Amino acid sequence: MRSEPAGPGVHAAAAAALALVGDGAVVGLGTGRAASAFIAMLGDRVRRGLAVSGVATSDSAARQAVEEGIALVDLTEELELDLTVDGADEVAPNLDLVKGWGGALVRERIVASASRRQIIIVGDEKLVQRLGERGRLPVEVIPLARGPVLRRLDALALAPAVRRAADGAGAFLTENGNLLIDCALAEPIADGVAARALDRAIRAIAGVVDTGLFLGTAERVLVGFASGRVDTLTRGQA
Repeated sequence: MRSEPAGPGVHAAAAAALALVGDGAVVGLGTGRAASAFIAMLGDRVRRGLAVSGVATSDSAARQAVEEGIALVDLTEELELDLTVDGADEVAPNLDLVKGWGGALVRERIVASASRRQIIIVGDEKLVQRLGERGRLPVEVIPLARGPVLRRLDALALAPAVRRAADGAGAFLTENGNLLIDCALAEPIADGVAARALDRAIRAIAGVVDTGLFLGTAERVLVGFASGRVDTLTRGQA
């Protein structure tokens, strides 16, 4: 099942990302509305003769890629991806990100880390001055550690809540079989230094698998606007 259709700004950003994909490339395929728009466009190029293969970050991305005729390959020890194209939930001026609202943050990080470049595509509404302005910070947690992790996150004043399944029947489980705990920050994160300190504090809790703080991972962010304009943000320019 595909994500809801993306807006015109995201489509413009996805088209700009597509221009970065060369013939023979191996591409990491992100999860969510922005990534779904990119996968659809990539599939169209494949049907017109572009030779690419992909590594998907979720079952939904994999299903869409297969439907679009994109060959999927395994992430082996020898494979380095040319680039990963993915979305984000928040983008700070220094290109630090919050990801994971869609529930695939661990696999997204693994695929991005195996790539030469991480390209992020977003609509302009995802731009923030400080991470945490738009909402929650996801944390993926091993189920056994649920109680102790909730207690430790609460001690960090993060107001943790276990994400519920879409139908409300029980907790949401990631494709790794883990829980997602959404943290409500008391206020947005002050800056990149504070974001890194918070990330270290959360990761130090036994049972935490990963956080939605993607700090220093993006090479560039393509920001699409409803007018069709696309701004390219690169690390270090702000």
